[in-house]
Amino acid sequence: MRTVNTLIGQPMERTEDLRLLRGKGTFVGDIVREGMLHAVIVRSTVAHGHIRGIDAKAALALPGVHAVITAKDLGTPTPRVPLRLQPLPQLEPFHQPMLAHDKVRYVGEPIAVVIADSQAIAEDAHDLVNVEIEALPAITTKASADTAGALLFDENGSNTALTWVATRGDADKAFAGAAYTRKERFTIQRHAAMFMEPRGFVAEWDAPSSGNKAGKLTVWGAAKVAWTNRKILAKVMGLAESAVELFEVDVGGGFGSRGEFYPEDYLIPFAARHVGRPVRWQEDRREHMMTANHAREMECEVEIAASKDGRILGLRGHAWTNNGAYLRTNGSVGPRNIAQFMSGPYRIENIDLKTSMFVSNKTPCGTYRAPGRYEGDFVRERMIDLMAKDLKLDPVDVRRMNLVTDAEMPFPLASITPYDSATELDSGDNPALLERCLAEFGWAEKVKNQGKLIDGRYHGFAVACFIEGGAAGPSEEARMMLEPNGSVTVYMGSSAVGQGIETIMAQIAGDALELPFDRIRIQHGSTSDVAEGFGSFHSRSTVMGGNAILVAAEKFKDAIRAAGAKALGCAVGDARLDGETVRGPGGKSLALGELAKTPIEASGTFYNKKYTYSYGSACVHVAVDAGTGHVQVVDLVSIKDCGRMINPLTLKGQGIGSMVQGLGGAFLEEFVYDEQGQLLTGSFADYLLPSAGDFPKLNAIVIELKPSPTNPLGAKGAGEGEIVPIGGLLSNAVANALSSFGVEPMALPLSPPKVWAMIQKARA
Repeated sequence: MRTVNTLIGQPMERTEDLRLLRGKGTFVGDIVREGMLHAVIVRSTVAHGHIRGIDAKAALALPGVHAVITAKDLGTPTPRVPLRLQPLPQLEPFHQPMLAHDKVRYVGEPIAVVIADSQAIAEDAHDLVNVEIEALPAITTKASADTAGALLFDENGSNTALTWVATRGDADKAFAGAAYTRKERFTIQRHAAMFMEPRGFVAEWDAPSSGNKAGKLTVWGAAKVAWTNRKILAKVMGLAESAVELFEVDVGGGFGSRGEFYPEDYLIPFAARHVGRPVRWQEDRREHMMTANHAREMECEVEIAASKDGRILGLRGHAWTNNGAYLRTNGSVGPRNIAQFMSGPYRIENIDLKTSMFVSNKTPCGTYRAPGRYEGDFVRERMIDLMAKDLKLDPVDVRRMNLVTDAEMPFPLASITPYDSATELDSGDNPALLERCLAEFGWAEKVKNQGKLIDGRYHGFAVACFIEGGAAGPSEEARMMLEPNGSVTVYMGSSAVGQGIETIMAQIAGDALELPFDRIRIQHGSTSDVAEGFGSFHSRSTVMGGNAILVAAEKFKDAIRAAGAKALGCAVGDARLDGETVRGPGGKSLALGELAKTPIEASGTFYNKKYTYSYGSACVHVAVDAGTGHVQVVDLVSIKDCGRMINPLTLKGQGIGSMVQGLGGAFLEEFVYDEQGQLLTGSFADYLLPSAGDFPKLNAIVIELKPSPTNPLGAKGAGEGEIVPIGGLLSNAVANALSSFGVEPMALPLSPPKVWAMIQKARA
């Protein structure tokens, strides 16, 4: 008897790695089209000012220059970058124009596009474009946004774009009756996603002809949300969606930033149509650091209420996020999440949290892995430890007491307005994971050294708990096609941004079709692959795309049985699938490849309105050098339940990568601006990234404990969880290590100079 596949749950190595490690990947730089020209973008060198003139005569006179495109070439009104998520009408005044036309609002804002025969000529011409800007006062901080008297958008009358409000229960009543309250102020620095290679596009315009009456626009370089970006691009260029095709290329990661719609997503296709030739644009690293979405910058005042025994009664406060010059694509997601998800996995019945988004003369912000949750967890986990110290309670016991239990699931979180949204934790046993994490870490023995000076360093230990939201809807599609050799190609609406979907989806499809892994080919990356796709964001690919495969597989098997029954001359009910063979009565059979002479395909769509929530706990051991402020991460263990695991190996890799990014944000990475809005850390000489030797002992454990009840796979989004608790976890550990000094970190990053300064201040 044939054994049914059990590919799901197997730790299989990524099939895409063989191609990439051999140098056979296809990146934007590998796309070459006949007659291709090159684009360089003229960007503002001033953070805030009125454009008084643009003189491109000298640039246009340079041999090899084909065009210098400015806002007047784009038409009136100048098209703007829309919001993809939470597209509230009150945010429309803050949308970014594709090219600045009257005012510039950050250093790096696009003003013109130079098109030339080569990159070198385009760069030379770039230097000849004379832009006259009358400078205005720069807004770089909340204080200057409130008091400087300068407005980024005069018609708005304020530099505050919107305030999110998250509520649950009656916070004021909870605080009025609480035995304990404490209010603190926290800040997190601005940092961002640093994928391996910068962004880029190649665009080609096939002009209308007798055989192509509408014209055809093809763009290489899409990622993350290709179908949404096609809708936006088609609309702003006045084309039907069917006249636009976007192709993914290989990318060295996305992390929430890559693949959103930027001005360049429009400017390069526009340039290709404008000059009638293919055009390539590829940013350099400094350009990427000035212009791709930043994230995280926040300051807040938060107050916690509790009983004397440590039961959390309420959480209230106000956060302010520096969103940069414009609200574009998904810029409001992080601020919203700070308010709605600050309660995390804890039973906090009374919540009143606000997040106000203000604009400034810095690069616009968007999402970065675990947007808002990283910030909110930093605040909440710090508050829990501070509360435990004040009440002279064990911080582990406080967490045990307040974690939402399995019996309380599903557990509603705070509701958010003005973009009304309610959600609930779908399933999970938070206390069980906390105990497992403590055991794996060896907490009971290690914590005996809390605050001790050993071998010249002060040792600290901390624990934190977290949740990770995933599976954003509304739907995802998969399409299956039988190939002549009997294999099956699965076309996906999910996008590849480094998370290994070619492997994971083949495991799901192989089990669903009961075919060997090597008989499945996953095809993604073109907006022609399926009728509609929603891409890869919010840890949604496995849940949404994987379940779409299950839906498509049932229809596909029905189609094969019907074709097999016809070929075998029997009733459909008498035809059965047996691996790569269709069998009928009397021993008759056909190989799948024999049926492929007539095309057989089927599509399936999975619809979902409910988020999934992975959850977990993390423990860390740090050693702090009080003389230098250096913090060594001695040991870091995280454990997470993601429902049903598809591939433990790739999932563990996601966890380790997520940890490292969190540690980079906690210790190293920071975009620093001066008072004039000039970016001072615009290269890797100044903006520090973690390297392989910085954090040698990391352990990301993933388990199956409570499958999600919201989808047939039982899977939960799980690409971001381990980054979520890192800021609060490390801050608590540093505070515990330096408890003899009375150091209490309230700001990130915990760089050596800042930790040293805290020690000196405490000593003074």
